[in-house]
Amino acid sequence: MTQVKRADARTSRPRLDDRLRLMTNMPGRYHLEKWPSTNDKKSYFACRVQRISPMTMSVAAPIGGDVGDWVTAHFEEFGVLRGQIARPMGFGFTMSLDMTDEERERLASHVQWLEQHKNYEVSENRRYRRVTPKDPQSTIILADGTMIDCFVIDISMTGAAISADLGVEIGMPMALGTVVGRVVRMLDPGFAIEFLTRVDYDSLEHKLICPRAELRKRLLEEA
Repeated sequence: MTQVKRADARTSRPRLDDRLRLMTNMPGRYHLEKWPSTNDKKSYFACRVQRISPMTMSVAAPIGGDVGDWVTAHFEEFGVLRGQIARPMGFGFTMSLDMTDEERERLASHVQWLEQHKNYEVSENRRYRRVTPKDPQSTIILADGTMIDCFVIDISMTGAAISADLGVEIGMPMALGTVVGRVVRMLDPGFAIEFLTRVDYDSLEHKLICPRAELRKRLLEEA
């Protein structure tokens, strides 16, 4: 009887393979372990889980790495996850998760629960609050015309939270996509900008979410 119960317990565990996946838009922060520390402080950038399974995780991120690079990421729902980059993507990477079998089983159970109970899509009733863009990849234009790729954490009609490989100061002018603003607050990670003019809600993502190639095209068309 004991052997039967143990066998049942084993078969009731989540399968540890990539068939159990969660498609999500969950925000977090990450750093590549090869990056040097400044004054014993690690450099973190904002990121977002796009897909997670007990074995792998795909992340949208402003700065990528090479295959084999070690990554440490922090998420409110999952805690600290560590692993190696398995495949670079256009704006981020897929990483294999470094876990014990017991940790994978716990993650599998949590992924399964979230798939059944959670929905991370932005609701329309947040019209006048900060919202998470569907695509976080955009471009900053500095006062001298330099373009820098960035990760957009969230946006509103009056400002945005951004993560980028860029040193900024309060009051520093810049444009996010086609909207001009200035830095008003430092975040961990990233910084917040306030727009000089309010942006209509229905055109938020069109004006603010502009990967570099698309932004160049728009600027040429408007010239």
